[in-house]
Amino acid sequence: MDKFIYKKSAGITALAASMTDFTYKKHSHMEYAIGVTLRGIQHYTLDGSLQLSHRNGVMLFNPEQAHDGRAHDKEGLDYVMLYMDPQLLLEVMEKKDIIRFSDPIVYDNLLKQKIVSLSEAILTEKDDDLCSELLLSLTESLIKTDLSKDFKKDNALIKKAKEMLYENLMTIPKLDEISCELHLSKFQFIRFFKAHTGISPYQYFLNCKIVRAKQLIEKNKDIYSAVAECGFVDLAHLNKHFKSVFGITAFEYSSNINQ
Repeated sequence: MDKFIYKKSAGITALAASMTDFTYKKHSHMEYAIGVTLRGIQHYTLDGSLQLSHRNGVMLFNPEQAHDGRAHDKEGLDYVMLYMDPQLLLEVMEKKDIIRFSDPIVYDNLLKQKIVSLSEAILTEKDDDLCSELLLSLTESLIKTDLSKDFKKDNALIKKAKEMLYENLMTIPKLDEISCELHLSKFQFIRFFKAHTGISPYQYFLNCKIVRAKQLIEKNKDIYSAVAECGFVDLAHLNKHFKSVFGITAFEYSSNINQ
């Protein structure tokens, strides 16, 4: 049976998931995502490469790194995941520049234990200060992992395109207008955007709508305002797309996070 439980504390969202039949559609998160496979094998494609996280594998996702996900076989899998805003992680690490994980999966027992401890503290609604202390301990272990400081930042065209796609989540983007602004043909733009981000402009736009809806649900505790402000036709429309990225509907997520 597929099961997804989300809780939030100290600015970190924790997920405990059990999956057998569910498949995540290709998407990305604005946050860093750091998790551990507890049982089974996590099967996903990241930056065009197949990844298999076996038991005790520590999964490291950079912000806006496109990926999908499913259980590798009929035995299913259990895993926990932590989602952290980039600025929070940099603040705790006392770093100014965005860091990038160079290895998508590592096997490090101490790091694994710290991720599990923090996720359990958040999921069992322990005190925020305890969660903050556990986060600090976790980042101390993360710093010791292989972090790549040199990475290709978005070039000016991709940055501009992302801004244009994000600035109006109420209406479907007009690719002719965006590509004209960037002095590219529509097909050049689609090809260029996908080569740099791993997803199409429309997938990026839809992903932004879903992420924004999630943020509004957490902030306002009002699921229907998220539907309206993000331009979804109705709650069923939001629920359908939300589930493809987070495993549960927006309504279920609201119940999880606002208990």
